[in-house]
Amino acid sequence: MIRHLLRGLLVVISLLGQVGLLRAEVPLILLAGIYRDQVDVSRYLVSEKLDGVRAIWDGQHLRFRSGNEVPAPRWFIDALPKQALDGELWLGRGSFEKLSGIVRREVANDAEWHQVRYMIFELPGGAGTFRDRAEQIKQIAQQLNVPWLVAVEQLPVTDRDALKKRFNEVIAAGGEGLMLHLAEAPYETGRSDVLLKMKAWQDAEAVVIGHLPGKGRNLGVLGALRVRTPDGREFSLGTGFSDAQRRNPPPIGATVTYRYRDLTNKGLPKFASFLRIRQE
Repeated sequence: MIRHLLRGLLVVISLLGQVGLLRAEVPLILLAGIYRDQVDVSRYLVSEKLDGVRAIWDGQHLRFRSGNEVPAPRWFIDALPKQALDGELWLGRGSFEKLSGIVRREVANDAEWHQVRYMIFELPGGAGTFRDRAEQIKQIAQQLNVPWLVAVEQLPVTDRDALKKRFNEVIAAGGEGLMLHLAEAPYETGRSDVLLKMKAWQDAEAVVIGHLPGKGRNLGVLGALRVRTPDGREFSLGTGFSDAQRRNPPPIGATVTYRYRDLTNKGLPKFASFLRIRQE
């Protein structure tokens, strides 16, 4: 009898999940716009853009952007403060794939997690200006004094030439680009020009709506993904795939991240290339 009741409960939970009634609570966070020389850069504090996994700490739980909990080791979580934090789990430049495997593994591997850093760049709901919050982040990191909690360095730039010089230095060293945060901005959520990203390549997300067959070298495997952007624009992604991904492509309905140089007059990405499947 109990077994039947439990089985029935599991079926109900599964059905609720399928119709979207059981979902992780998605954190409200600030999202970056794109830097295109549209602002006075001397009003911004600048940091390196980290190619990591966004993680939001609410004082009790560490969550991905999706709202799902990060399966971090207990010692990693126990060291975090009651203060809410926003940042990136990070291994280093060019290490995203390795990092993603570590932080999404259901059973955390202690040795691997000791390589991970939680790079803090914001205090959700924090008072004062971003300049104030950046100083508070440094104080929190110093007080906790654990190697895996790091305050992201925020520095001013005098003008666009200084910004471009710093950008080139980061790119030459293998970095992704820069983040610009309006120094006097109060905390806010949603997409806003108070936070801008500056990259050699831009990235965005789209949903897979079809698989196009390959030709020539790719005969018999994936030629391109047909994808749809959040605003309804459709286009094909035909580059950026490994041979294994062409044999086993992202399924229809999956959300993928792609990179591109710029947009056409019709709003479609130029030189779009597949980057990864969004996993969180």
